[in-house]
Amino acid sequence: MPSILDQSTNSSSPSPPPSPVPIVVPTAQDQNTTSPDFSPICPGFFYDAVLVVAAVLFVLFLAFHAKKNLKKLFNGRSHVMVSYYALLWVVSLLNLAWCSLQAWQCSPGSETGWNILSLFTKSGLLCMEISLVAFLLQGNYANGLEALSRTFLVTGIIVGFDILLKVVYVFGFGVPLFFDVGSTHRVKWALWSIHEIVITAVYSFVLFIRFSKWAEELPPKPSFYRYIVVMFVINSIALVACMLAGIGAGFGTWLYSLIVICYHALYLPFLYVIFLADFFKEEDFLLDNAYYSEMKDAGFFDADWD
Repeated sequence: MPSILDQSTNSSSPSPPPSPVPIVVPTAQDQNTTSPDFSPICPGFFYDAVLVVAAVLFVLFLAFHAKKNLKKLFNGRSHVMVSYYALLWVVSLLNLAWCSLQAWQCSPGSETGWNILSLFTKSGLLCMEISLVAFLLQGNYANGLEALSRTFLVTGIIVGFDILLKVVYVFGFGVPLFFDVGSTHRVKWALWSIHEIVITAVYSFVLFIRFSKWAEELPPKPSFYRYIVVMFVINSIALVACMLAGIGAGFGTWLYSLIVICYHALYLPFLYVIFLADFFKEEDFLLDNAYYSEMKDAGFFDADWD
């Protein structure tokens, strides 16, 4: 029979240490199954075809009319129009390269090249938008060097600040601003939403001035207001698309892709028709009047009055 001393001795004996709890380290495969996939989505054939065909046709159009347009620009002696025509050529070539190299989004090792190309292309298009509004707000075909320098100074500051922010987010924080990653990256869509809010606010402000007591300060050009209305509508739709994509709606990414196609395929031709085509037509009209005056002074139309 065990004694009390034996029982106390057994009770005071140390208990075995608890077995350690195993620590499970997640593998890379487990992390991929739990974290959102930010891999780029390759564009389809229809997407690429529309962009490339539209960009090529517009560059060919510019090349076909280049000789005649350059002659009119030098005869018109408008520094603004010459500068804007040169900028149009640069941005059109950048847009052609951007539309033709869509495969870089899905090519390993081409991420940096695609980001740089997209950055310059987007910035060039933004520069044209800002400078066009600034040019037209200063009157019809203003050709003063002071107005030109002031316009490009303001445009350069705004576009430079926009480039700086995009460089920080793309190359500093790794935000895929220029890649189609669906609606999984909330930061990307938040940044594009802020961008669209600013652009839409600028166009809405111009429309507000049009119907205010300061309407006389704007140029009396119906084409100018048509341009503002169209750009306001496009940027408003793009803003809605970014917000829908930001909350995870697949329709938002589809709508934004449609806006991107329309913008890169149609914006430059639309801008040419609204802004530059009127200038070239006006130069033709003035040239015809000059020829008519010379012929009239030479007596070619005297028989019509006899």
